[in-house]
Formats: sequence, C-alpha cells, structure tokens
Amino acid sequence: MVIAYDDENKNAKLSLRASDIFNELQKEVEEMLRKGDVVEALWRPECTAYMIEGVPGIPYGNTLKSLLLVEQNMKHRRQIASKYLRSNEGIITLSNFPRFGCTDQFLEPHHELFGPKLRSSFLPDEVLNPHVKFQVLSDNIRSRRGSNAAINIPIFHDKRSQNLFLGYEEALPDHIYMDSTIFGLGCCCLQTTIQACNIGEARKLYDQLAVLSPIMLALTAATPIWRGYLSDMDCRWFALVKGTDDRTKEERGLEPLKNDRFVINKPRFDTIAYYISTDKILKTEYNDKNPVYDRNIYKKLIDNEIDELLAHHVSYLFIRDPLFAFEELLHQDDELSSDHFEIFYVEHSFNNWQSVRFKPPPPNSDIGWRVEFRCMDVQISDFENAAFVIFIILLTRIIISYDLNFYIPISKVDKNMNTAYKRDALNTERFWFRKNIFANCDEDEFEKMTINDIVNGNGNEFPGLICIIFRYLETMNVGIETRYHLESILSKLQTAATWIRNFVRSHPNYNYDSIVSQEINYDLIKMIEGIQKSQVKTPELLGEFKIQ
Repeated sequence: MVIAYDDENKNAKLSLRASDIFNELQKEVEEMLRKGDVVEALWRPECTAYMIEGVPGIPYGNTLKSLLLVEQNMKHRRQIASKYLRSNEGIITLSNFPRFGCTDQFLEPHHELFGPKLRSSFLPDEVLNPHVKFQVLSDNIRSRRGSNAAINIPIFHDKRSQNLFLGYEEALPDHIYMDSTIFGLGCCCLQTTIQACNIGEARKLYDQLAVLSPIMLALTAATPIWRGYLSDMDCRWFALVKGTDDRTKEERGLEPLKNDRFVINKPRFDTIAYYISTDKILKTEYNDKNPVYDRNIYKKLIDNEIDELLAHHVSYLFIRDPLFAFEELLHQDDELSSDHFEIFYVEHSFNNWQSVRFKPPPPNSDIGWRVEFRCMDVQISDFENAAFVIFIILLTRIIISYDLNFYIPISKVDKNMNTAYKRDALNTERFWFRKNIFANCDEDEFEKMTINDIVNGNGNEFPGLICIIFRYLETMNVGIETRYHLESILSKLQTAATWIRNFVRSHPNYNYDSIVSQEINYDLIKMIEGIQKSQVKTPELLGEFKIQ
C-alpha cells in the first residue's frame, strides 16, 4: 500500500498514486528487457488506486538454499518501488488500512463519497484502479447481486466501548458495517505459487494445502481493525468472501428459482468445493458438501475422458457468470488460445477465487502444472512474509516426501475457516485435524486440536508439522549455514493482528472505546514502516516457534 503522510496534522492516508508508480516501474522493466538484463521483480496492477502487486521476476529454484533468496527479493522489490515515491510517501505491507472508510480524510487526494460506480456511503469511486477491468468489476458484482455488498464484522468490546449501530438497512447491531466489495478486494495478501512435477502431484498438493488453509490463515492473522474500529476478528478473509458475494437472491436461496439455474452454497471467493486428487487415500465421503455443478459441462468432460473428480471441479467453477469479458477476445481459436477457459478459471478474471488454485499449464508453453496458495494475510515485515512462504514450500516438500494425509471432510475445512477468523484463534481456538497424518495409516479419525498441537506436536500422539520439517531437513544434504537460516526463519511468537491490537490498546491516546483515532493510526503506520526499514526492533513478533 502507498501511504501519504501529513506529519503536521499527524495523519497517515492512502495515496491514490499507485498507477503513476506502477507506470514508472513498468518502464524500468521494459528497459531492462530491452537491454537483456535479468529482471528480478515484476509488477501487476491491483484493484485499488493505492495498491501495487510485486512478484519475483524469475522462479526461485528447486534447492533448499534457493529459499533463502525469498526475503532478499522481497526487500529488493520494496527498494525498487520506493524509488518512485514522493518525499512524504511510503510503501507498507499491511493487510488492511485501519481507517479505510472512515468519515474523515483517509485518502490523498480527498474525494467525495457515493459516486455512481461504488455507490458507497464510505468510499469514493476514485479509490478504484482507473483500469477499465477494475472499474467494471465492482459495478458488475453489485448489479448482479441486486444491491451493495453487506459486510458485518463484530466489534471488539473494550472497557468503555459504546453499542455500535449505524442505522443502515443491512447493518447489524454491534457490528462494523461496510457496503462495498472494495473493503475485501482492497486488502493485501501473501500468495505463493508452487511448481509440481506433474498433474498428479499438483492435484495432491491442491487437496492437502486446502486442508491447511484455515490453519495458515489463523497463523498469519493480521487484520484486527476495520473502518477505524477494533474488531472481534483477526483476518481479512471474511470481508473478502462477503464483499465479493455477487449471488442473486435466488442463488442465495432467499427466493425460489425463477430466473437463475442454481442455489449456490458458496460465493465465488471462498474455500474449495471439491477435492480432486486421484490418490487412493481420498475417500468419497470427504467430498461431503455436494455443491452444484453444470451437468452439461460435466458430461462433456466425462465424454472426453476427464475423470470424475476433475470434471466435478471444473463444472462447478463454470456455474458462474463471467464478471467481465474483453470484446476483442471473444472470438478465439481454442486450439491455440486458452482465453475462453481462463476467463472463468484464472484469478485475474475474478470469476473464481478460492483458497487454493489448481493451475493447468497454458497451451503451447513449457510452464507445467502449478498450485497457488492464496489465503494468507500479508505480514508487516519482509522477514515474516518470507518465513511463511518458506514454511509453505517446506510443507509441500514433506507432503510429497512422506506421503502425508491431511484429509478431513470439506465440511470440517469450512468449519475450520470460520474458526480461523476469530480473535486470537491461534491461541484460543481448536481446529479439526487428522489424528494420524501418515498415508499408510488406515485410521480415519479426526479431533479438535490447537494450532500449537498441529504445528509443534502434542507429545507422542501427534508429531507436529515443524518436527516433520526438521526431520526432512536432517535427511537432506543441506549446509549448516542454510539449515541454520531455515530453522531461524521458522519462528513466530505472536500474530501481527495481536501485535497491532496491543499497540492500539497501549497507545496513550486510546480511550478503551474500540476506536482507532487518526493519531493512533498515524503512530501505528509510522511504527510499521519503521519495522519494515529495520529501524524498530519488535522481539515480540519474532522468536522461537512456540505459541504462547
């Protein structure tokens, strides 16, 4: 996120200059490509006018030592983008801007609310990226739904908190109400794409990582503040799901089916609907949510020798209307281009955006099968972001190396996701998980465990993911320095959400009323930027991987 500081008035605001900065970054990449230089960072436009997405210029490689390049590349990207900032601007990695949607000036420059596109009582239209794709996206979500989004996040009740009720039709009492899809899409996240050696491995990783999604969401929780209020939730995922729910009343089951084909039990942004691995350890009863699917597409896939699981997966994704299409791409040769397929399937079209994505290779390309892990909140520091990326990569290594089995019914994955939202779920909640995760075990038992149990183990009964990772590292020919760095990176004492909440509640100007004022927000953002620049030490955020 690009931040504009008003130091005189102690106000940190979102700068709507991301497109200008993005254009300069693109020019730099094009010049490097023209010269034949190695491009270490690439840039993508994001949904809002204050965000920029940065990705590595080339994949990191397949050795354990190459994982140590992750943090280095993240720091490098931050340095590159910072070259095009104004003197009063900064760039921060933060899941949600705390005062986004407040009644005072939280944007630079300031704009009036309730424009013709968003029709929001809290956000101006100018918060959208000016690219036509993003301008159309929000409008089509709202028009298809038949109303604005309705996001209600429970407020955190502190010692002097007043009952909150705004009077809007869809606002719930004692909830922080938000009325635009941009409250979800305007958050930052940490996404990791993993290369698989073949389609079978990609399908296995897709399933196993889907089970781990709620666990990683709770571990990376970094979003305790919405519209200037401390909330009783710690993650962005709930707002993302609710804010992008474009289902009509018929599709939501609120009215009898008349104009629509299906009652759809999940929005297009949500957890997965089907496991898809051909692994023998996948039992039919694990796919227990039975979501609808397009039977004509399913039959066509089956008739063309696509197996039942993959046919269900794809025909489920194709029940959605496309949110937008580019006119110049309507007429394509499907033997040469996958544009017609990808307008429904890839994340850049926003038509299907699940916690994990199974990524087929593009046609006429040497790119193989991949899996993208999408659910994690972005962290405050490059060290933390790199730590979670490396943790996910090492998890994929042990899943394949030890043939691990995390399968639980998808209904329990969904319950875990709802649990992961909760305040301090890392320490206070329990999650459904397999008692024995080794695939050669026929025991099909699940129980509720703490994340401490899942990550660190609970004695002899369950070894813990970290223990298995360390066992894996011991079997690899890894240099002492590399192993030391990897083990030190696998460390986290406190979620970013807890740290942010504690910062607010210990601020001298906080009145224990759940309100994050302009000055508190300014000091918080300045502190976060100081952490990212290594000017401020926060030992409570980093340390030995033991959950307190």
